[in-house]
Amino acid sequence: MSVHAIEARELSKFFGGVRAVDSLNLTVDAGEVVGFLGSNGAGKSTTLRLLLGLLRPSSGEAAILGHPAGSAHARQHVAYVPGDVALWPPLTGREAIALLASLHGSIDAEYRDQLFEQFELDPEKRIRAYSKGNRQKVAIIAAFATRAEVLLLDEPTAGLDPLMERVFRDCVVQAQQRGQAILLSSHMLSEVEHLCAKVAMIRSGRLVTIADVEELRSHVALEFEIVGTVGDLRSVSGVHDVTPTTDGVRVQVTGPPGPLLAALADQHVTSLRTREASLEEIFLSYYDDAPTS
Repeated sequence: MSVHAIEARELSKFFGGVRAVDSLNLTVDAGEVVGFLGSNGAGKSTTLRLLLGLLRPSSGEAAILGHPAGSAHARQHVAYVPGDVALWPPLTGREAIALLASLHGSIDAEYRDQLFEQFELDPEKRIRAYSKGNRQKVAIIAAFATRAEVLLLDEPTAGLDPLMERVFRDCVVQAQQRGQAILLSSHMLSEVEHLCAKVAMIRSGRLVTIADVEELRSHVALEFEIVGTVGDLRSVSGVHDVTPTTDGVRVQVTGPPGPLLAALADQHVTSLRTREASLEEIFLSYYDDAPTS
């Protein structure tokens, strides 16, 4: 039986009386990019540190490719990008990346040099001369250049400009195509929406849900903008929030849109536009309403 690339089983971490992570169950398989979402203090960073073995769980287990988190075997297969990068000021970027890679045990030098070019990073400058964004690039390059089977990314694009964010996204897509497993914690829901087919939501240390983005969309209303002359749609199944516009009406539909389309079949409709909920709207709606598991 194959093992999960990342696995948390009833994982809990308490700091005194504070519940940081509580009975969390989560798996990520090879070739998956899973978004890890939650508000500040929800337990995302603590979970990643438990998966890295930087923290010892109060109870439960964390494993990387079947190896206990933090063990020598696990460290050989995992790379990490923190959101707040602290490096060694006297070292050059190249030296810092070599040191970070040594924690993993290997580096693809050719790919590392390619990443220097893509991220427009001068590796001969010293860390003390780098901006926050360039320090972030060092951590990203160090992680991706290891070609680690598992990537744990905690707010990885903090400090990057939009062009570099696009380069980062390309790197994630390439890593997924190589079969690497990626757990991506991010406040940038647009980033998660671009990269992840599945998301896990955590609130107050407990998992709210883990589901495909498309599955979550089915729980959030679909917006229809109807241009033309139509009758009263408020009694149509699933239709709510009916708002008149200058040339028609705008409605929200929860559930299948069939009843609305049937009601419009004999109406004078000149155009019909739909808009799916963004991941941000899904997150806000589902995160607020769903009970913790």
